[in-house]
Order: sequence, then structure tokens, then C-alpha cells
Amino acid sequence: MTSEATPDQEVLFTEQGALGRLTLNRPKALNSLTLGMVRSITAALEQWRHDERIQAVLIEGAGERGLCAGGDIRTLYDAAKAGDEALPRSFWAEEYRMNAMLARYPKPVVGIMDGICMGGGVGISAHGSHRVVTERSKVGMPETGIGFFPDVGGTYLLSRTPGELGTHMALTGEPVGAGDALYCGLADHYVAGDNLDELITALSTGAVDTALEKYAEKAPESPLEAARTWIDAAYSADTVEEIVQRLRQRSEEAAHSAADAIETKSPTSLKVTLRSLRSAAGLHSLEQALDEEFRVSLACVRIGDFVEGVRATLVDKDRNPAWSPERLEEVDDTFVAEFFETPATGELGLSG
Repeated sequence: MTSEATPDQEVLFTEQGALGRLTLNRPKALNSLTLGMVRSITAALEQWRHDERIQAVLIEGAGERGLCAGGDIRTLYDAAKAGDEALPRSFWAEEYRMNAMLARYPKPVVGIMDGICMGGGVGISAHGSHRVVTERSKVGMPETGIGFFPDVGGTYLLSRTPGELGTHMALTGEPVGAGDALYCGLADHYVAGDNLDELITALSTGAVDTALEKYAEKAPESPLEAARTWIDAAYSADTVEEIVQRLRQRSEEAAHSAADAIETKSPTSLKVTLRSLRSAAGLHSLEQALDEEFRVSLACVRIGDFVEGVRATLVDKDRNPAWSPERLEEVDDTFVAEFFETPATGELGLSG
């Protein structure tokens, strides 16, 4: 194995046989993505695209905790507090372009979704051609808890899960395990964590399907599949208020727990997320969804609860956000519509 990076770099790029190996290398920050990392990854993907020696790409995370906890939202928070609109715009524009690139990449892209894989971690893995989960996987889009919404193509992925499972995941922000990730279409293969090293060695031949066929095991059961009855009944409602009401009316304890979780989230983000999911369900491509997510992302910083959500979660860590508006019924449709308007600085333009 030859390395083109030193261990202190945020992304390691190694070539192992026919495999281009991309390792997110910020384990102390749970490999959260910075703008510099996005740019480095994009450059490597472009290089490997035209390198005949490289037949497949692997995406993995350094450390024991997981692939990636998401984007580096603390840096985005600092920029927003300083009135710097350019950094969030550049970060999301380049990250979303990378997400689209992964989805259309001409060579197999294998994402190892081991451990924590949330937010931007889903974006860098779940659009690839081969997505691997393990018994340690925790896959989710927890953004409503920080005044944001499921981006990086999350609205596209979650709106295409069986029934209303994606709506449940998006509004509660709760992560799921391997069985649920497979059932929801967020992953393709289950491999035991102890076999990952052997799998990667096998992938170095470039024979991706053969390697996965050898090491993949039967998928664990999906708790969400077993809960489809109450989830579909509740989350098919047209408003967040009605969803919460239906959850409260169910006899299942899990439904009440879901309602409790939803009621801790940003009311604005909840309503924006529901509209985003319903809209994405009718779109024809990931690129269209990313274009819409770009509008919403910028609005979350400009007029949403993003700054307050990050403050309460990561900065002051008081876990007591002052959402504005504070209650679901105070968030009207006119305000929600503002999040979907063309940004003053222009569109992302992925879908032409």
C-alpha cells in the first residue's frame, strides 16, 4: 500500500491494488467534513476517475467511532455569527456537488457505514453504488435537532423509503441500525465488523461484487418494518401538527416516544423538513433535490433556527434551544415558503 498523505491530514488517500482508498481522518471530531476535506475528496475522485489502474473507490472513516458524524457545523456556526455568508454557501455548494458526483461516478464506490454515519456521513456514502453496514452502524439524519433539515440528498433518500419510514426518521432525527438501513434502501450489504479488513483486502482486486458476495451476510431484522402499521398511519398526515396528534392517539409506546422526540425539535425545521420530503418525492433526480436543498440550507442560516440550534447543542451545550417561533402552530405556511425561494446569491444549478 502506498500513501500520498501524512497522518495529520484530514483525508488520507491510499492506493491498494486496484482500490482507491479514501479515509476521513478527523477521528477526534468523528470525521466531520470541512470544506477543505470536500475539496480534497473531489480532487481525488477526479484523479481516480481517469486512472485506469484504479477500478473502485472505498470511503471509510478513521478511528473506532464511525464513518462521519456530518458536516463541520461549528465552523458554519462561527461564520454565520460573524455575518459571513460566503463560507456556508461555498461549503454546501461544493459538498452537494460532491454528493452528486458520487452518485454518478463511473466506477464502483464502496461506502463503509460502520459506526456513526449521520448527516454528511450519509451524503458521502449512501449515494455510492455499494453501501456496507455492520452491527455497529448508526445511520441517521438528526438535523431537525439543530434547527436544520436533512440535506446532502437526504430528502431524496428519505422520501423514497418504504411507506413513511423516511418521514419518521427525518422528523424524529433518530438513527437506525443495519437492518433498518437496509430495509429503508440506505444500504445494500451487511458485513460483520470483524470481517471489514478482509473485505477491503478482497476489494483491492477491483472485483467489488465478488468480494461483497463472499463477505456479506444475511441482513438483521428491521424494527421499522415491524412498526410500519403505526408509522405509516401517523406520518401520512399533511401537517406536522396532525402527525404529532396521530402519534399521541396510537396505543404503541414507541409512537408516544416519537411524538416526544419531535416536540423537542425546531418547529420551523420540522415544517420545512416535511415540505422538503413531500417535494423531493415528486422530483426526478438527486440533482433536483440537491438544488432545492441548497435553497433551504442557506435559508436555515439566514432566517431559520440553525444558529440557535448549534449554539444549544455544540457551543454552550445547554441543550435548551430558544426556538423562534417556539410552537408549531406559530410557524405559518408563508414563512415556510420563504425557505424555498431562489437565494439572492443564485441557485446551485446542478439540474440545469
